[in-house]
This record gives sequence, structure tokens and C-alpha cells, in this order.
Amino acid sequence: MTVTIGTEDLALPEPDDLPGSEMRARVAELRKLRERVASGPSERATKSQHAKGKLTARERIEMLLDDGTFEEWDMFKEHRCVDFGMGESHIPGDGVVTGYGTINGRMVFVFSQDFTVFGGALSEAHAEKICKIMDHALKVGAPVIGLNDSGGARIQEGVAALGGYADVFQRNVMASGVIPQISMIMGPCAGGAVYSPAMTDFIFMVKDSSYMFVTGPEVVKTVTHEEVTAEELGGAVTHSSRSGVADLALENDVDALLMLRRFFNYLPLNNKEKPPVRQTNDPADRLDYSLDTLVPDSANKAYDMKELILKMVDDTDFFEIQPDHAKNIVIGFARMEGQTVGIVANQPMVLAGCLDIKSSIKAGRFVRFCDAFNIPIITLVDVPGFMPGTAQEYGGIIKHGAKLLYAYAECTVPKVTLITRKAYGGAYDVMASKHLRGDVNFAWPSAEIAVMGPKGAVEIIFREEKGDPVKVAAREAEYKAKFANPFVAGARGFIDDVIMPNETRKRICRSLAMLKNKDIKNPWRKHGNIPL
Repeated sequence: MTVTIGTEDLALPEPDDLPGSEMRARVAELRKLRERVASGPSERATKSQHAKGKLTARERIEMLLDDGTFEEWDMFKEHRCVDFGMGESHIPGDGVVTGYGTINGRMVFVFSQDFTVFGGALSEAHAEKICKIMDHALKVGAPVIGLNDSGGARIQEGVAALGGYADVFQRNVMASGVIPQISMIMGPCAGGAVYSPAMTDFIFMVKDSSYMFVTGPEVVKTVTHEEVTAEELGGAVTHSSRSGVADLALENDVDALLMLRRFFNYLPLNNKEKPPVRQTNDPADRLDYSLDTLVPDSANKAYDMKELILKMVDDTDFFEIQPDHAKNIVIGFARMEGQTVGIVANQPMVLAGCLDIKSSIKAGRFVRFCDAFNIPIITLVDVPGFMPGTAQEYGGIIKHGAKLLYAYAECTVPKVTLITRKAYGGAYDVMASKHLRGDVNFAWPSAEIAVMGPKGAVEIIFREEKGDPVKVAAREAEYKAKFANPFVAGARGFIDDVIMPNETRKRICRSLAMLKNKDIKNPWRKHGNIPL
């Protein structure tokens, strides 16, 4: 007889083929237990999941991992609660499937919560299963992926369930910066069920079926008298565009899991490894002459920085993170000559590429992830400065902007910077400048590196000539010729070379190859005090 569990067929011998009555009885019991586990949710519960457009917990693992590689642990584990009638209800696995397998041949640990079992609520035993795979992932240096579909702590267990969440939280923190942690939100997650994902490196959500909130719409209505839907309060679109809690909002379970497999290919398994290298037929010395006309003649006209990214990277393949949040900065993963790189780029199409609170936080966190996991960073700069205004000042732009500054200054991985047009004021410093240990800093001939734009500078320096348009125009031209170009910075060694746009890919690939064995270390400390 063959029993299917996950993606693997487990063949058990017939009891009559075994010696000894006790052994036969044990095998019969094992078969019975495995059949019960393998059957998964009831037919009715499975149909209910499918009717919502959701896969079951085991179907999700089967789609995520390579065929036949899933090794399940603790399939027989059950809760120990006897209160409120729980002693009469025991389901093997207790609402979460845990184990390990491979994605494209690379090791990963995974847990998948089962919403059909007590609404996916976390019990003490449920938490123990998750903690076990996290502990092993740290031992062997492999990432952890959580497929989250949970209503929160199991109320019947009280503080035991809360303690279980805290145990998971502690492991999230210990694993941070050591192994990649990825959360896929695939159902309604509330209360404690959102704080563990919040401490992982990346959060992906599924549209129309996944939600994240500390308290649900009913509690919000009771406490604050606000009427809001679950989608408005904590849906995938809300968190991937407004709050920035989620990195991507994907169409459905299948799309999300396939995208997660693709995303996984960019990451190293742990902080002691280099990122994976994928062979490419895209020549490292490829020239693209269309880039010579990318930047408009007028400094006030926008252009799409993503065009440069796609034409620069291997095979026009760019995996953007948080594409719908803080669109004035672009972050994501790509490859250069087969090597994974992180890209941070100002986007002139949105807010002229200014840095503001949201974009600083978005980019700062991404830079820190890349630094933790040995991923070189390419920074593309076209930034007129930090966003002015009372909303930004009252919101703490000084401290939030400093997060990005801190991240770049602390970062020790290879850093290659290219200024395409504007690099004004403190924003020039922040965007991986030579002063923040930028390894190779390039500029296009169109680059303007100055304290501020010519118009603003002239209004301050020559304010007494403000009423004379002819003199003001002459002063602006003078300032632009003197400062708004890459050559003054080049003369001081702050720019290593002024390059033609068409040779961008070639020069950056050469720089990354040169920096392959870069080795610098920050002074010993327990940890820095980043301006949170």
C-alpha cells in the first residue's frame, strides 16, 4: 500500500509480511496515522478553501518545493489543551505542516499553516513545531519560508499560546541577518500572527484573500467607531501601496508561490555564503547607445529610471520590491554577469526623485538586507534633495532620512554608484557617495553635483540682483558652468570617472569583478544605534 504525504510516496509493508505481532501492530498503527495525516482537511474544508481561491496547506508546500523533496517533521504532534472542550478535539499536526525541502535544488525550511484546523490558530504545540524548524535552519544555514494563514493565538490556551508566539519572535530576531526569512501571507492574519512576519526580511501577500492587522474591523469599530472593511484595513493592496508593510501583492496562491520560487533564486542561503551565480549569455561588455539619449536636455523633464535598470542588467531581468510603495525610489534584485546585485535608484518620474520619509525607510531597509547577505549594491542617482514641507518635517524626515544615510555608511559590501543627472545637497551624500565609502563612483556627462540647483543658489548668493532677470539668468549660467557638472567632483576624486551612458553595463560589470574579493570590517561593537 502507498500513502501520499505532501509530494512523496511513502511505501509501507503489509503487516502480514512482518515478523512479530507487536511489530505488525505498530506498522498498522503507523499506516492508520499516516493515512489520517495524508487525507488532510475534510472534503468539505478542502472545498471551502478552494471556493475562496485558496490552496490547502499541503498543496502550497507541494507547489513551492521541488517535486519529491519535502521531508515532513512532527506530523503526529498534537496540542495538550483540555480546557473548553479541547480535550475532545485532537488533529495530528495541530494546524501547521513543517519540514524542509529544496527550491531549484537549494535547501529551505518551510512551515505552512492550515486554516481548516482551528482557523490556523497558534497553540503551544503549533509554535513548538515552527520553532523546531527555525532552530534547525539556523544550525545548517538555510532560509525559512513561512506560509501564513492564521487567525492568531488559540484563545482556549491563553498564556501558553502567547508564550508560543514569543518563542517564535525570539527566533525571528536571532535569525535576522543570519539566514533569509520570507513570509507569504495567504489568509487572514491578526494579532500575534502579524508580528512574526513583520520581523522577517520580506513579506508577500495574496490579493483578495490575505489580510494583516493588529486588530480586525470589528474591534476597530468598537474601539474607534471607524467603519472599515478587512480589505481597506489590512488587505494586500493596502499594505503593498500605503503602509509599506508588504513587499508585493500577488494575484492568487499559484502566482504567489511561483513568484516566491523565482525570488528565492536571488538569495544566498545564509550570511556566510555569496549569492548564487546564474550563467548568462548577455555579454558583460554589451553597449547600449539608446542610453545616450535617456536623460532629457531640460533639467525639469522626467525620464524613467527603470529603463536604465532594464537595459543595464542581465537579460532585462529585474525583480522589483515594493513597486507600488514610495515610487520615488526603486529597489530590487537583478544580476550583473550572472551575479546577484541589489539596485537602489531614484525615480525622476515620481516627485522628481526626491527623498522623503517613505522612500528613505524603504531603501534603508533594503540596503541593510543586501549588506547582511553579501549582495553588492548598485546605486543610480538622480536626486534633487530631500522633500521639503511641514508634513515631512513633522513626520520626522530628519530621523527617517538618516536611516538611509546610516545604512549606506555601515554597509561593507561592494558599492558602485552612478550619477545620471542631479545629485544635490545632503541627498548627494546619502546616495552611496564616495564619502560614505562608495567603492566606485561614476557619473554621466549630464550629471550635476552641487549644494542645490542653479536657480535656488543664485537667489541666495545674489539676492540683491533678484529683480533683474538678465543678471539672474547670467548668474544661473555662471553657477551651472562652475558647479552643476561632474568635473568639480571629479577633480577632487569624489567621482572616479565620467563615463558615456552607452558603456554603463560594461563599466559596472568591470567594477563588480574588481570588487569581488573586497574585505573591510566595521569596528567591533555589540550593535549600532540606528535612528529608528
